[in-house]
Amino acid sequence: MACNPDRHHRRSIRLKGYDYSRAGAYFVTLCTQNRECLFGEVVGMEMVLNGAGRMVQTVWEDMGVYYSGVKTDEFVVMPNHVHGIIVLVGATPRGRPDSLNRTDAGDGIHSGQAQGPAPTLSAPDVVHRFKTLTTKRYADGVKQSGWPTFSGRLWQRNYYEHIIRDDASLDRIREYIVNNPAKWALDRENPDIVEARSNAALPKDEPWRI
Repeated sequence: MACNPDRHHRRSIRLKGYDYSRAGAYFVTLCTQNRECLFGEVVGMEMVLNGAGRMVQTVWEDMGVYYSGVKTDEFVVMPNHVHGIIVLVGATPRGRPDSLNRTDAGDGIHSGQAQGPAPTLSAPDVVHRFKTLTTKRYADGVKQSGWPTFSGRLWQRNYYEHIIRDDASLDRIREYIVNNPAKWALDRENPDIVEARSNAALPKDEPWRI
């Protein structure tokens, strides 16, 4: 996925006037700061997660468990970015939202007591909480497990998002996410092929435009 800051992250890409708390599906891409490969490596066209990558995967999977009205769909952790689909379904009684911030000695997450309907989160709210939680856990991993340090922040300040408007687009994006590791050799975020990013022959990888 091309998440070049020059293309996507130095301007607002949100639709003016659109309510991002509306029920629906949203495709998001987050890149690490400076495209640092911190989450593992692609081996034989498959992503092999390291401890940090497994942590990111776990936080994503648990977002829908602990945040009211949020479900997570297809997701992939790449060496220096993630792709995922957030589904907003409306507020329902769940465990306490702040329970994600209380961890045990490993990567587990303790549940809290039900507090009734929670405020509806928007797609940007979900991304912000995901970034905050993973950054905190990554910082803990640096101190406790010797994970590589990051410069200033774990994630780039902004991110790419796309409103998924129909089932056909949803299916294409799901397929794109699943196949992302197999296309790492041509990925514009692969630091080994940075020079190829300006190559006109490099295939486009924007599934919503197909």
